[in-house]
Amino acid sequence: MRIDSSSTAAAILPLVGGPANVTSVAHCMTRLRLGLADPSRADEDALRALPGVLGVVVDDGSYQVVLGPGVVTRVTAEFEQLLARPSTADELGARGAELREERRRGNATPFKTGLRRLAAVFVPLIPALIGCGILAGINGLLLNTGWLPGLSPALAAVASGFMALIAVFVGHNTAKEFGGTPILGGAVAAIVVHPGVAKVTAFGVALAPGQGGVLGALAAALLATRVEKWCRGRVPEALDVLLTPTLTVLVAGLGTLYGLMYAAGVVSSAIGTGANWLLATTGAFAGLVLGGLFLPLVMLGLHQALIPIHTTLIDQQGYTVLLPVLAMAGAGQVGAAMAVYVRLRHDTSLRTTIRSALPAGLLGVGEPLIYGVSLPLGRPFLTACAGGAAGGAFVGFFAMLGDKVGATAIGPSGWALFPLLAGNRGLGTTAAVYAGGLLTGYAVGFAATYAFGVTDRVMAGATSLGSRSGSRSRSGSGSPGGPTPRRSS
Repeated sequence: MRIDSSSTAAAILPLVGGPANVTSVAHCMTRLRLGLADPSRADEDALRALPGVLGVVVDDGSYQVVLGPGVVTRVTAEFEQLLARPSTADELGARGAELREERRRGNATPFKTGLRRLAAVFVPLIPALIGCGILAGINGLLLNTGWLPGLSPALAAVASGFMALIAVFVGHNTAKEFGGTPILGGAVAAIVVHPGVAKVTAFGVALAPGQGGVLGALAAALLATRVEKWCRGRVPEALDVLLTPTLTVLVAGLGTLYGLMYAAGVVSSAIGTGANWLLATTGAFAGLVLGGLFLPLVMLGLHQALIPIHTTLIDQQGYTVLLPVLAMAGAGQVGAAMAVYVRLRHDTSLRTTIRSALPAGLLGVGEPLIYGVSLPLGRPFLTACAGGAAGGAFVGFFAMLGDKVGATAIGPSGWALFPLLAGNRGLGTTAAVYAGGLLTGYAVGFAATYAFGVTDRVMAGATSLGSRSGSRSRSGSGSPGGPTPRRSS
């Protein structure tokens, strides 16, 4: 059933404290991310009860409403339109920046702030990575089968165009996020992929177009932003429009050519070599650790640090070998939820939650199962991690045998990752290894949860959780645009 985006946005707004309480709006692949001046004014129970809302997450001042892929983009657009109305725009403009900065200072550590800013650079690129990755996979299939040979060159151009210029987009987003002029960040980052750099020698070595990849583009745009800010405070206003852009591109461009590209190239090569060595040498153990720890990393928001690594591997090798291993965490989560469903036969509320969340979990959207089932129950979250570890070890074991499994884009996981799979042994072998990892994660997550994850204490917690879920369902019945319940004082 298609969710009415405008009604959902209209229903969410009063439940997060109204327009005056919203200081920022953004979204990722699945979540509407709101900055709230006073999070205590949000009615979490009523939000969870809204049709279309899959869960609610509060993370260091960021109030996140889980809506799912596709839906979140439409609801965010409607939500922003509600906030842009004249009745709320003035109030937001007066209070928004001040309240957001105040909350950042109070709640965010420098490390977490850095991770969020990195995510803000790379997350907007994910839709293009997914689209181009799928097209690249289709083109590879056509080439292997010999079908439609006249179409393959066109598909290759369409699929490869974005990746050829991804450095420019990274530079644009970096400057935008760190307070520079986006187009200047993109202009300096474009140097990284320009064919003319092959005529430049740095440290006695001729540079190569694309050397340093997205890391070089990121560093170039950061340098451009610093240079631009320095110029803005020193160049006379009458000459600012001429000198500041010129000096920014010149100084940052030369710094990129004679330092950053070489250094970023070394780091990028080390990342690629290290990832391949890790899986080829210690694949089963590395997969066990990565698959088992990914759910806790997501809970802490530390998974954002992996986004530049994934993007570097895709830019460098055509696919990231880490994502299929990490995707096994979602398989363990699905297996654990299925075990809870089987064991708690008399908890109709919790079983209803699991039935509604399982399809999303199978497609790699794990938040509904995490925040609605395993995490509140406690022990099933740990047994879900065990399932993820087993699935990761399975994929890692085959990497040790020389069967690489990679993904041409980041974002999707679960069964949704199949169209993006790539490897060194052909699509059939790659898909078989990945499917085997998923089935292993399901099986171990189910068995571990069935045997050890549903104790008497967990059953008691499930009863309490089911009671709250039932209460939310009764209080939240009706359409998203209908009357919304308020938190009692």
